[in-house]
Amino acid sequence: MTTLLSNATIVDGLGGAPFPGSVLVDGTTIKAVIPAGQTTPPADEVLDLDGLTVAPGFIDMHSHSDWLVPGAAAGLMSNFLEQGVTTIIGGNCGISPAPAPIGAGPKLDAMASILLDAPLDYGWESMSGLFDHIDAAKPLVNVANLVGHATIRIAGSNTKRGPMPKAELDRCLAITEEALAEGACGVSFGLGYDPGMYSPLEELEAVARVAARAGKPITVHLKAYSWISPCYPLWTPEAHNVKALREMLELAERAQVALQISHFISVGRRTWRNSQRCLEMVDEARSRGVDVMIDAFAHTCGNTTINALLPFWFLAGLPDAYHSRRMMWRLAAELNVGFKLVGFGPGDLQIMDAGREDLRHLDGLRMDEVARRWGVSPTRAMAKLSVETDGAALVLLHTYSGEPGNEEVLDRVLTHPACLYETDAILRTTGHPNPGGVGTFPRILGEHVRDRGLLALPEAVARMTSQSADRFGISDRGRLAPGQAADIVVFDPTTIAEKPGVGAEPAERPDGIVHVFVNGEQVVDHGVCDATRRPGRAIRVT
Repeated sequence: MTTLLSNATIVDGLGGAPFPGSVLVDGTTIKAVIPAGQTTPPADEVLDLDGLTVAPGFIDMHSHSDWLVPGAAAGLMSNFLEQGVTTIIGGNCGISPAPAPIGAGPKLDAMASILLDAPLDYGWESMSGLFDHIDAAKPLVNVANLVGHATIRIAGSNTKRGPMPKAELDRCLAITEEALAEGACGVSFGLGYDPGMYSPLEELEAVARVAARAGKPITVHLKAYSWISPCYPLWTPEAHNVKALREMLELAERAQVALQISHFISVGRRTWRNSQRCLEMVDEARSRGVDVMIDAFAHTCGNTTINALLPFWFLAGLPDAYHSRRMMWRLAAELNVGFKLVGFGPGDLQIMDAGREDLRHLDGLRMDEVARRWGVSPTRAMAKLSVETDGAALVLLHTYSGEPGNEEVLDRVLTHPACLYETDAILRTTGHPNPGGVGTFPRILGEHVRDRGLLALPEAVARMTSQSADRFGISDRGRLAPGQAADIVVFDPTTIAEKPGVGAEPAERPDGIVHVFVNGEQVVDHGVCDATRRPGRAIRVT
């Protein structure tokens, strides 16, 4: 079947000036892009777009929703389609659903608990098996996957954390090589999480060299994104986020591997002051020939678990620690000092998903509001939420690279020439959604491009499409050109915008996304996704 998208403004994804014309889709691919004035061929279906903008489908280059695709919550992916995303890059932050040898399922579920809406059945063992499973599941969107360093360790090592014996490291390197050969688009590291934070640089470099030999990038969640953190000794010669960035830039230079710095953020008001220095370090590395890029989301908050904010010694002592006056006093002292040093407080923590039905009334509230409702201190409210939900409660942490009305740091990152775009959003069937999971791309195209003029439309679209595809070696998407997969978004540049929540109210479906096609099949019509249409597929990068 052929479909002609006629009378449109074409933004081809390559950064060139928009031009009037039409796009002819034949089955799953683009057959022709026809400038206005040239004869348009006949088609089985003609969609007159009346001047609306046609672009390649957007690529969410840092997603965790690959964990939803094989399971019962796959319908949540409609949130991405309704903001124009047709492809996600999964397996980020060191956590991928494959390889999953027999018996590894419980360990993977425990590691990825924050990402799962329900446990997986792991009907695969290898990366190739995961791709086959994704194709059989008929996802709403296309899925490319990195192989995660933490997952590799679960698959190949019996050492829980820290240096591995040589035989185990060799096995992990072989598993990495196999996953890349089977189509993984790169290797991801989660160095702010266990076991990545405990892995020696020599191990990380060895894995990076495997990626380099395969011609694929590494993506890195740094050890620190604030000027102090739990991952380094309190007093070091340089800020922790600067040290973490320097380590990875130097590692990439030694390993001669392409480096993607994940969610390039400055956490806490007192960290914003060195954000410019971090961007300068990226520029300096690029000038030396290091292939380094960054990615960022367009909001000043990000999702994490309540337990991520509590020290390890306290979590290890639960539930007794919660009932110990001494340990609660120590917790309050540490959190109060730490929060003050970094530059955020209880009012910057918002409940995203309380994790229990009887606590749903807390969704969307800030932690200081929760504390007042419970009649306890903010520290005790955080500990209580952890205990009562067994750490399952999700929170939005604000003050990421700014705050409403003060987004200069975020603006610098989003407009940096090496920056690509992501959502990094955890999706749930319940709770207060991360606004990035609903409106990242419309926010950039509406606020940053149209309203504030921080970027030209062709440049922003190129970052969302061809540049993200190129970063991961995806050759058949990201451009409006003959022979490319027909992943297409139709939007109104005059109205496209996110619809953010106010207070405890969640964000809503964005404005301005009119139609979305995945592999030639229309899945969004006038802004609304038909989740029964599932034309997505696994993307194997070989």
